[in-house]
Amino acid sequence: MSKLSAQTRAGLRSRSRLVHAGRDPQEQHGFVNTPIYRGSTVLADTIDDYQGGRNRYTYGTHGTPTTDALTSAWSELAGAAGTVLTPSGLAAITVALLAVLRAGDHLLVTDSAYFPTRRFCDGTLKRFGVETTYYDPALGAGIAELFRPNTRAVLVEAPGSQSFEMQDIPAISDAARPRDICVIMDNTWATPLFFPPHARGVDIAIEAGTKYLSGHSDLLLGLTSANARYWPALNRCFTEFAICAGPEDVFLALRGLRTMELRLREAERQGLAMARWLDARPEVLRVLHPGLPDDPGHATWKRDFLGSSGLFSIILKPVPRAAVAAMVDGLELFGIGASWGGYESLVIPFDCSPYRTATAWAPGGPALRLSIGLEDAEDLKADLDGGFARLRAAS
Repeated sequence: MSKLSAQTRAGLRSRSRLVHAGRDPQEQHGFVNTPIYRGSTVLADTIDDYQGGRNRYTYGTHGTPTTDALTSAWSELAGAAGTVLTPSGLAAITVALLAVLRAGDHLLVTDSAYFPTRRFCDGTLKRFGVETTYYDPALGAGIAELFRPNTRAVLVEAPGSQSFEMQDIPAISDAARPRDICVIMDNTWATPLFFPPHARGVDIAIEAGTKYLSGHSDLLLGLTSANARYWPALNRCFTEFAICAGPEDVFLALRGLRTMELRLREAERQGLAMARWLDARPEVLRVLHPGLPDDPGHATWKRDFLGSSGLFSIILKPVPRAAVAAMVDGLELFGIGASWGGYESLVIPFDCSPYRTATAWAPGGPALRLSIGLEDAEDLKADLDGGFARLRAAS
């Protein structure tokens, strides 16, 4: 088997790229997959080699063949200058923020952000002397009105966590770039397959590999990639904190990478089918899914995104909490769990109103977030149909 030429690699479509990115069987004695390298100490042959940093690898926190395989593959997929791997998605967010912020800086964060991101901003960053302002995710280019002389970064997330508002990422990037403001994006919902972040103007992109990259709900991993402008700062921050992902998790993520597009396309198909079915249910007030034509963010999604995943929310018509509990607690195929992106379907109730500060969260009824897995859609509908029957009976 010949080694992939640069010309061939550049012309590969995403499915082929996912199969071959980060792999070099010739360096692994012909084995298809890069194995798990466990270790901290790396030996040098001579003093000159050690002091001169001539070894390809120097210490476990600085990388191994296993981590290099995933970071090079992800950088290629995301169109990044470089990628670092962290032990969780939240760690990927924190290292991105710490890489660009310092005491006295001002940070803008979308009001629809992942709640642990808000907690980090309002806690640790505040103690470090960074001020955070939350903004309406619908602002787009209007975000420029919130810029201050000390605004250093804007954190975007599209669609928003749980509430699924879309954001005009190119417009925000166009507003931020002339002022040298870093645009940081949580891109976990779409992954680079459905939203190529750096091609859309994002400087630093974050993905929780725990979700669709893993696909099996059995690892924790974060990926933070940067363009050429911000890669040195990101890499330096990561090296100084040494918050490294474990080798077994990296290996499992590499294995998940090869089938990620197939699983994500199926998640999209299943998710849209379930969203349409739920949209027609009399118990549902509305479905929050940017892939639906009547969603407020649909036009932006259609313009900027290449697909949608299997995660979305629904707003039920007003019913007592006990009725929602009767519906959800009795589900057999949908587990009650906070993560998503695995092969199994999940559901959780949520309420954004206690922490939204720039925009009001008043959906009109109880909210549920659904992650559609790989079960047969008809079986999922039957499970939810039984849940709706319990909802009606308890109302």
